[in-house]
Amino acid sequence: MRSRPLLPSLLLLGSLTLTAACAHGTSEPPVTSPDGARPGSSPSPVRTVDPSKIKGLEIVNDSSEDSSCPFATSYPDVPGAEAMTAAMKKDVERRMTSFRSGACTGSGGADGREFNISHQFLVASGDVLGVRLTTQDQSAAADGLSARTYWYDGKAGAYRTALGLVDDGSREPFLAALKDQLKDREGVDAAGLDDTFSAPESRDVALDDMAFTADGGLRVHFDRGDVGVPAAGALTVTIPKKTITPWLSAFGKRAQQQTMSPSRSLDLGAPHVPAPAVPTHTASGDDDTDCKKVKCIAMTFDDGPAVPETATLLSHLARYKARVTFFTVGQNVASHPDLVRAEAKAGHEIGNHSWNHPDLTRLTAQQVASQLNRTSAAIKAATGKTPTLFRPPYGAVNRTVRAATALSPVLWDVDTEDWKYRDPAKVARTVIAKAQPNDVVLLHDIHPTSVAAVPRILRTLTARGYHFVTVSHLRATL
Repeated sequence: MRSRPLLPSLLLLGSLTLTAACAHGTSEPPVTSPDGARPGSSPSPVRTVDPSKIKGLEIVNDSSEDSSCPFATSYPDVPGAEAMTAAMKKDVERRMTSFRSGACTGSGGADGREFNISHQFLVASGDVLGVRLTTQDQSAAADGLSARTYWYDGKAGAYRTALGLVDDGSREPFLAALKDQLKDREGVDAAGLDDTFSAPESRDVALDDMAFTADGGLRVHFDRGDVGVPAAGALTVTIPKKTITPWLSAFGKRAQQQTMSPSRSLDLGAPHVPAPAVPTHTASGDDDTDCKKVKCIAMTFDDGPAVPETATLLSHLARYKARVTFFTVGQNVASHPDLVRAEAKAGHEIGNHSWNHPDLTRLTAQQVASQLNRTSAAIKAATGKTPTLFRPPYGAVNRTVRAATALSPVLWDVDTEDWKYRDPAKVARTVIAKAQPNDVVLLHDIHPTSVAAVPRILRTLTARGYHFVTVSHLRATL
């Protein structure tokens, strides 16, 4: 066995106050202050949506563990809203391609400049679906922060842009109202607003983030530089319900109504969507493996839960009575708490991997706490148990992160690079060739290819006398 410090993750960090999960019908708490917004933040109060109630929901995730070019992206795929999903997919891929071809080329890579796209549900009821994607591109100019809303009209079976909320015949008074509120804002050139709003291309870019507040007003958010000098920062205008309602399109009025008084379910006209299978494996008692006497290994899976990959993985693990640690992303836990419960019931450990996978070392202590608090609250809501471990995205941890939480960090000994090599055979070979007793192995259950590699890993290492345990069990028995 090679000589090395006992698990770099054994360090204990400072204190953390857990917060309760938001109840339906309340305003979603922002991840950070408006001036330092991060992906996943809420620029204005909106009604909270419980994504776990959306039948057939899948979250499309991708991420890297390359510290020189870190990225993480996510967007929802909702049955019946295929045109909207296609629009989000196109935008995410376009932005990702730009980041990779620009910041991640050359010998220096992106120098740790991060790219992150996270999602937030605005409305998901009746025949209306609304989603905001927030992008943090640290390789871009200014703060690199931008947001866009996507809308789906189930009644018409059509994808709508943000401007689709406003009736074409009411465009002029709507724009006039925006100009009136913006003209006196610091950094805004009143004359320049006419040019921005008159040209279709610049108008569509500036007016791509609109959503209703809980009381029916229309919140219009402008990214930094959209309607003013970049130094002025992002700007928000809210038009009250009484003013905006007559200007709304038929779809806009339904979106407004579903925001204020959500229906009990979402129906976008999709064919019957069967509920995804959730394994019912149950662990038989506590793990009595003594890692001082036998060879142990801790396999860890990041970024989930994911449909259907996590369910498939749980079945593989059950066949070998293997226990692992899942480091879950909060926004995915909120969408699939049933899978997290299944993980816990099967005897696996649930750890915290932040709300939307940012580099925590680039955040303030308050922002770090918010990322971890929200995720811990979601895990506790799903399992009844608060996590004790966290894995910092990209393995990035510093003094600020340590001071912001009492969760214990977990890094890894074996990096499969499965996010880069989508090849089950290669992933399996890497683990089998590199793994040694008491190692922590990094994998991701968002990739079908990684899940497909697990049976061979379990079969081969079991034959070599290895026992698969959770990180906490490995620590406790060494």
